[in-house]
Amino acid sequence: MFQDITTLLLDTKAFRDTIDLFVERYKDKNISVVAGIEARGFIFGPPIALAIGAKFVPMRKPKKLPGEVISEEYSLEYGKDVMEMHVGAVQAGERALIVDDLVATGGTLSAAIRLLERVGVHVVECACVIELPELKGRERLGEKPLFVLVS
Repeated sequence: MFQDITTLLLDTKAFRDTIDLFVERYKDKNISVVAGIEARGFIFGPPIALAIGAKFVPMRKPKKLPGEVISEEYSLEYGKDVMEMHVGAVQAGERALIVDDLVATGGTLSAAIRLLERVGVHVVECACVIELPELKGRERLGEKPLFVLVS
C-alpha cells in the first residue's frame, strides 16, 4: 500500500500544525542546516529552516544540481540510487537536521547522513512525517535519532 502526504498538504491547518510541531522540536537545538531529501523533503524542509533560522540544503538525485557536487550511493528495495549535494553547501562543524516525508527502509536517510558526515557535519536528528515500522528503516540509521509524527 502506497503511503502519501497529499491529503495533509491539502488541509492547510494540518499542514501548518505539522510544520509547527517540527519547529517546536528543533527551534532551540542550534541547527544551522536543514537538509531536505528530494522531493517531498523539499516541501517540509524550507518552512522549518526559515522558522528556526537555518539554511536549507537540497539533497537530490544525480544530475539535478548545477555546479560541483558530492555523491553517495545507497541501496533501495529494487536496486541502487545516488544522492547528491552541492560542494560547499555545508561546512564542517555545522549541525544538521535531515527532513523527508516518509521513512520506509531507511536507505535515503542513511545516505543523507553519510553524505553530511563525510564533510564533517554533525547530524542532530532525522525527521519524517510518516514511518513504516514494519520495513525497519530505523535500524539502518544506527545510533542516529529519528523523530516521526505518524507511525
